[in-house]
Amino acid sequence: MRQRPRRRWSARARIVPFVSALVSTLGAGTVGAASPEPGGGGAPEGARSTGASTGGSAAAVPDGGEAVGPAVVRVSWQQALDRARSRNPSAVVAALEIDRADALVREARAGWLPVFSGNGSYTRLDSARTFGGMVTTPADQWNGNLQLVVPIVAPTAWANDWHAGDNQRIVSATEADVRRQLASAVGRAYLTVLLQHRQVEVAARARDNARAHYDYAHTRLGIGLGNGVDDARAEQELRTDEAQLKNAETALVRAQSALAILLSEESLVDASDDVNLTAPLAESPGLEEARARRTDVRALEARRAATQNLLHDDWVYYAPTLLAQAQAFRQTQTPLAPGKGWQATVVLSIPFYDGGLRYGIRKERQASEAEARTQLEAALRQVSVEVRTALRVVANSDESLGSARAAAVAATTAARLADRAYRAGATTNLEVVDAERRARDAESQVAFAEDAARQARLDLLLATGAFP
Repeated sequence: MRQRPRRRWSARARIVPFVSALVSTLGAGTVGAASPEPGGGGAPEGARSTGASTGGSAAAVPDGGEAVGPAVVRVSWQQALDRARSRNPSAVVAALEIDRADALVREARAGWLPVFSGNGSYTRLDSARTFGGMVTTPADQWNGNLQLVVPIVAPTAWANDWHAGDNQRIVSATEADVRRQLASAVGRAYLTVLLQHRQVEVAARARDNARAHYDYAHTRLGIGLGNGVDDARAEQELRTDEAQLKNAETALVRAQSALAILLSEESLVDASDDVNLTAPLAESPGLEEARARRTDVRALEARRAATQNLLHDDWVYYAPTLLAQAQAFRQTQTPLAPGKGWQATVVLSIPFYDGGLRYGIRKERQASEAEARTQLEAALRQVSVEVRTALRVVANSDESLGSARAAAVAATTAARLADRAYRAGATTNLEVVDAERRARDAESQVAFAEDAARQARLDLLLATGAFP
């Protein structure tokens, strides 16, 4: 019985040198080597570079194979915004609406400008008409005249011109707000692509760590020093990480597809650079900027001004109109009609009763003005809430990112120590698997925290009207 401990100690003495040899040959694949420690806490100035992401491109590169998958177009942050502004259907249609509003202004202005026109006619009768042997109506008759119509007093036409200009300003403000909303969607899609690149990078690193651990456990089992439980556990962790890597690559392709749709591209669109978003961190300047710069507020202000002008200009339905007409003509001369001449007319029109139309118009415009005023006041209150909320979210996101990075450092250290303990024979690989999972989850939380910090800054820029 006393010899058994010496035999176990003797076997352990033989295992340790072999384990040391395995450590030296397989140590390059350990958690400590494959999982660099993340940086310190603080507000992110930009996302990590996407070009170094392992397996992070849309065209995945299998082990020992060639690149496969859909082609991608790589664009920078500014290029994405510019392409969306010039190619997205919503932005194009909004720009065309401005051209349409310009045309409507010209149409309305034509209502109070002079109109000069001319016309001619020719008539053939079956025979000339005579009376007492005198031709009163020739068989061939022709007529030509020039007519000038000058609106001298045309209040309704003037008001239509003014209101068309108001509508033009509304359309211009709306187009700017459409570009803001589009830029917001493009920015969020671009940041999502960066996030998915980080997720692919984290999943690939976890897969590499699990593969190194599985190779080590399987080698030990092959030479009779390990056990089947450790080998099966290591393989399960490897296959799980491989599946998560493929899921992350799928999510990346979907994010690239969403960005391509916003940019109206025929191929997938990938992010080619980091994003450095700077936003004001003072509340009062933020509120002032928001009220002065936000396009949605300016659109509502333009709409309210237009409804106020409509309400103030309802006097035109009570005002008289004065129209002058001048006509010069030349025609077939007859004994009863001259061959040429001219005539002038001045027409004064005074509306006394129109069946209640103008009263209904005034009531409708009062309701529209009240609606526009209510919407503008609600928007200003919402701007104040959004700015204050965004400021707090930015601060909380920065603190959360710092904590997530510190947790990732601790988890990476724990995984490295657990791997060393297992290779030294002090523990089973259950601790290694658990530590690797925690390290992978911690790195994923860092990626999510980085994305949350970028999204928070984008929200603050949108809330203050500083973006795009």
